[in-house]
Formats: sequence, structure tokens, C-alpha cells
Amino acid sequence: MGEIMTDAARNPAQPADLPAPVAPAEATGVSTRAPRARPAAGPGPAEGQEAAAILDRTRAVVDPELRRAVDSLPKSMRRIGLYHFGWQHADGSPAAGNAGKAIRPALVLTAAATLGGHRQAAVRAAAAVELVHNFTLLHDDVMDRDTTRRHRPTAWTVFGDSDAILAGDALQALAHRLLAEDPHPASAAAAARLASCVVELCAGQHADTALEERRPEDVTLEEVLAMAEAKTGALLGCACAMGALYAGAPHGEVEALDAFGRQAGLAFQLIDDVIGIWGDPGRTGKPAGADLIARKKSLPVVAALASGTPAAAELAELYAAPFQEGDLERTVLAVERAGGRDWAQAQAADRMARAVDELSRAVPDPESAGGLLALAEFVTRRSA
Repeated sequence: MGEIMTDAARNPAQPADLPAPVAPAEATGVSTRAPRARPAAGPGPAEGQEAAAILDRTRAVVDPELRRAVDSLPKSMRRIGLYHFGWQHADGSPAAGNAGKAIRPALVLTAAATLGGHRQAAVRAAAAVELVHNFTLLHDDVMDRDTTRRHRPTAWTVFGDSDAILAGDALQALAHRLLAEDPHPASAAAAARLASCVVELCAGQHADTALEERRPEDVTLEEVLAMAEAKTGALLGCACAMGALYAGAPHGEVEALDAFGRQAGLAFQLIDDVIGIWGDPGRTGKPAGADLIARKKSLPVVAALASGTPAAAELAELYAAPFQEGDLERTVLAVERAGGRDWAQAQAADRMARAVDELSRAVPDPESAGGLLALAEFVTRRSA
């Protein structure tokens, strides 16, 4: 993890092909002095191994809690939940299961342990965060009309829009029930924090869909960064803060953990947007360029559109028209030539440096913070 901080201090230069109109921090609140991140390279060996071990331990203790929660649903909702988590096929037969990486519950458990609590005491809180995350996925897939998730058809394509939405609602209700029934003294504060986070998530999703109705040239980086923080950073911050609450941490440490998660979440979203354009569908489980085909205003796209370059003009022209067969390659190249990829990678590294700084306010000893740093490194150095 020291690599990000060291690189940021060692190489403050703006990427050479980042267009000048993207740069002013005064206008966007965005630093342009970060180095280029390397999402395609994956985490470093040590961080990757530590993160993988944490995620495996998390799945081992959280999956049974999730399964019990989903099994408690009425049959009509249960079958969709079991399918969405990868535990059943559409016909109801058992499946090997692919419930996701468990990053958010891992942050809950690791934050709790880092600040002196016990992982096992925070398992219900970790499961609640993962249920809320999957509630958002079910709804997002419907709204975005995404047809693939985790290498299989999305729930709405199998069961229909209405059932997928209702299943998502049920997962959110399960999350709040888990916390309401948790005897831990921090459960009430955690429940209130998670409820506030859901409101912020909904506001972020609303902003995302509203942006799609606006002309490309009318959307600013500041708006898209704020939307990304609400949609992605808020839940990662909430996960870290809930872990701190379950450790009995003081208010200042809880807020520092929230800020750490939010900055790491922004880095995560930046890399996710890069992968959405340039990632390998065989690894991501999602079709290549889906966001570009849908004309979504992701962070690399908005940065490219703001560049004032000839490639930005070409991109704006492409985005102003409905998608045509053969447009995808041109659109990908336009985003890259206009500096969108470089900006997103540089910004991801900058946000990670900010995350590390926030974490140091609560956990000054880098060795003690190793698990959280490894998870943050994992999500921002991934390729799928």
C-alpha cells in the first residue's frame, strides 16, 4: 500500500495527454496531480494475497447469515434471491454459487477488528451491508437494462422487472431486520447509519438517471463525481463506519473510517468505469462497452467530453446520436484519445492517496491498518 502514497509524492505531474480543460481543481474540486493507476495489473502480490484471504474468511462467515436471511423470504421472493446470489439456477436446481467478492462485508469485519472489536460480533452488520448492496444491484440492472451480471443473465431478464424490483425491496427489508434483531449495543446506531446511506444511494441513482437525459456538454465532472460518491462511495464508507461502531470506536474514528471508505469507493468507481469500457468481458461477466452503447455519462466519458480536444468533439457527436452498429470501437477510441482513460486512472490513484490519509487519522500505525489497506488496494488495482 505504501506504493500509492510514495508514487503520489514522487510523481506529481499531470499526465501529458490530459487535456487542459479537465484540469482546474478550482472548478471541479478534483486534483490533477495524481499518478496513473494501474488497474489492469491487479493488486501487488502481498496485498492481493492478504485481501484474498480476508475475502475468503468473510464469505465463510457471512454467506451462511445471508443464506438464512434469504431462506426466510416468501417463496416468490426467495427463488429470485437465491438465483441472484448464485445459489440456484432459474429452474430452482442448486448452483455452485457466485455471490460476489464480498468487499463491503469484508470492510465491516476488518474495520471492527482493526479498531479493537471482534469480527464475529459484526457478522450480522456485515450481512446487512451486503444485502443492501444486492438490493441496489437488482434495481440498477432493471433501470440500466443490463442483461448480464456475474456471468449469468440478470434477475429481471429471467423473472421480469416487477419481480426483480420486489426482490430487491425484500433484500433491503432483510438488511434492516438483521440489525433490528441484533442484540449488539451498536446495532441501533448502525441501523440508522445504514438507513441514511440507502437514502443517499437512491439520491445518487436518481442523479445518475437524470444525467442521462441531459446533453453531454451540459454535464460537469463535479456533478458526476458527486453522483459517484453517493452511488458507490457512500456504501463503502458506511461499511467501514459500521465496523467502527461495532468496535465501540469514538465518533472521530467512525467518521474517519467513513471518509476512508468514501474515497476508496470513488477510486473503485473510477476503476470500474475504466473496466466497463476497456475490460475483458470474459473476466467481468458483463458485455463490453455496455455503458457506451447506452450513452451513459461515466467518469472517463465526462472527463473526455470536457477536454476541448478534437476527440472530445467526435465523442460528443457520437453521444448525441443513437448507437449504430460499428460505433463502439470509434467511441472507445474517442474517449481514450480525449484523455478520459488517463484522467480516470490518475484520479483513482489520487483518491486512494486521500483514502490512506483519512485512514491514518483513525489508525496511525500502517501495520495495524494493513487489512483495510489491502482491501482498498485490491478494489482499486483490479481488472474485473
